[in-house]
Amino acid sequence: MLRLVLPKGTLEPATLKLFEEADLAVTRSSEVDYKASIADPRVADVRILRPQEIPVYLADGMFDLGVTGRDWIEEQGADVVSLGQMHYSKATNRPVNLVLAVAEDSAVESVSDLKDGVRVSTEYPGLTRRFFQRHGIDAEVNLSYGATEAKIPDIADAVVDATETGRALRQARLRVIDTVLTSYTELVANRAAYEDPVKRHAMHQIHTLLEGTLEARGKVLVKLNVSESDLAGVIALLPAMKSPTVSKLFGEDGYAVETVVPKGDINTLIPELKDHGASDIIEIPLAKIVH
Repeated sequence: MLRLVLPKGTLEPATLKLFEEADLAVTRSSEVDYKASIADPRVADVRILRPQEIPVYLADGMFDLGVTGRDWIEEQGADVVSLGQMHYSKATNRPVNLVLAVAEDSAVESVSDLKDGVRVSTEYPGLTRRFFQRHGIDAEVNLSYGATEAKIPDIADAVVDATETGRALRQARLRVIDTVLTSYTELVANRAAYEDPVKRHAMHQIHTLLEGTLEARGKVLVKLNVSESDLAGVIALLPAMKSPTVSKLFGEDGYAVETVVPKGDINTLIPELKDHGASDIIEIPLAKIVH
């Protein structure tokens, strides 16, 4: 039914892992094969291509649904439908920031300090030209094919580069003076395909599986038993997504309690629950949380 395109390159491992955890495992003959498949009746075909190209292919109708970054959608000016952000990335759960940076020892403090003719190197020439046009600066924007941070000072006076942590920029002794765009990975669709009710329903079902998987990351289900006298104290300890589920134990003067909590809190939470009278405590990993 749906022709799906996924990003190749640095975002590829994280994307394939997400799809596998969402029970949409991608199968291909080798790690370098751009053709793939998903054993799901909603997915007819899968391609793995560069994220820079994906917005254009989707807009042109070559694919129905795809995963790419907001940075590339804006760079290409692609007319696509976004089903929503997906908060994962190649290294962290942070967004990618497209930033304007200069040499660490530069006298430039803000974009307004840059003058007409400033040399700017970037992998995002379209976005960069529009950014400088908005600021009324006639910049000389040059396409970079990588290692953009190394272009200062010999080739460029400033760079517009994508970063999650800023580490590479700091190592290159560059200083960020502005943010051009904050970009998350998004699930996006061809506009005509999205207008088809059957395809739109399938797209939203796939989005539900992916979002549910992301929501479950870093969370666990905690189940426990507690006496009536200790119930209020135990409930007060639980950092629940919503109110905990509390059920009366059959034939006993006590309650069963269950709730979802952050995995990062569990090492201190379980001993504290026990100290406050909880027993039979169980920690269960979660695959999906669908609201």
